[in-house]
Amino acid sequence: MTAEATPSLVEATGGPAPAGPSARGRKARARAAYPRYVAGKLGGAAVSLLAVLVTSFFLFRLIPGDPVKYMTGGRQVSAEQLANYREEFGLDLPLWEQFTDYCGKALTGDLGTSYQFRAPVIDKITEALPNTLLLTVTAFVLYTALGIFLGTRSAWRHGRPSDRVNTGLALTLYSIPSFWLGLLLIIVFSVGMGPVPGLFPTGGMESGGEEGFAYVLDVAHHLVLPVVTLVAVEYGQTLLVTRSALLDEMGSDYLTTARAKGLRDDLVRRRHAVPNALLPTVTLIFINLGRTVAGVILVETVFSWPGLGGLFYQALSVPDLPLVQGLFFVFAAAVIVMNTLADLIYPLLDPRVGR
Repeated sequence: MTAEATPSLVEATGGPAPAGPSARGRKARARAAYPRYVAGKLGGAAVSLLAVLVTSFFLFRLIPGDPVKYMTGGRQVSAEQLANYREEFGLDLPLWEQFTDYCGKALTGDLGTSYQFRAPVIDKITEALPNTLLLTVTAFVLYTALGIFLGTRSAWRHGRPSDRVNTGLALTLYSIPSFWLGLLLIIVFSVGMGPVPGLFPTGGMESGGEEGFAYVLDVAHHLVLPVVTLVAVEYGQTLLVTRSALLDEMGSDYLTTARAKGLRDDLVRRRHAVPNALLPTVTLIFINLGRTVAGVILVETVFSWPGLGGLFYQALSVPDLPLVQGLFFVFAAAVIVMNTLADLIYPLLDPRVGR
């Protein structure tokens, strides 16, 4: 073979020619790929939020009922008074003009004025938000921890009676409507049934008149049944995803190697299998947090919890259009933001994503 027919294997400096893209080049492309990935996800989230803003305006215009008649309290009022009410809240304007006014104000953080409370919508949302976060975050932490713990144990004991009981119970509770389970818990543990006395309040967030540590205990007492309802309905999804991911990992070669080195099964599970299996669960955790905030409406309504869900139900019965629109936007935004966070964090846990 002549030198002319053979590719040069020597650089001018005498070193070997590179066999492919340099490691530095691959790292540079990887660093450049993640910002593009982030920009794409943030752009998609912005488009979704804009679509929610438009949908929230037109969707609730289909609700039957006249908010002006609600504001009059059923009293006999003149046509002139009704016209004044409509003019005060902008209901006399053409629909397209109401829409442009709504979008323009919403983009500046002004979600309008509530018909029934005669207060800015953002103020009513801010007032009720801490109560909803207290309920949802408490339930979220508990059902996430319970789902991961039971999902891990079920996967490691795959096929055994404990695995069948855990997965069967999780599927059963996951399929139960939250409002039905909440009503059942109220009947059994609040009203009392048979030998079971009424142990918990039927609703509300506090009994009133309590201060200091006694107030904290009172709120915790009212919090038990709503939290139990959310945990019972939601933990099953985390359990099933964790179990499925861990079952996929259990047949991997690196676990076989770890066992061959003499490591105990418990150590193999905690140090090797579970961390890798939790990648899909981490994504689910963020999605569940946004979904729990948006899906707490029925539970808060059943337990008369003074949060965003109860406020939404109250506004929907009028209908209080600005308040309904604002709450719908908040619920949808919670889901979109958490989904976006999950998308942004996942590539940091698994570098293969977003490259």
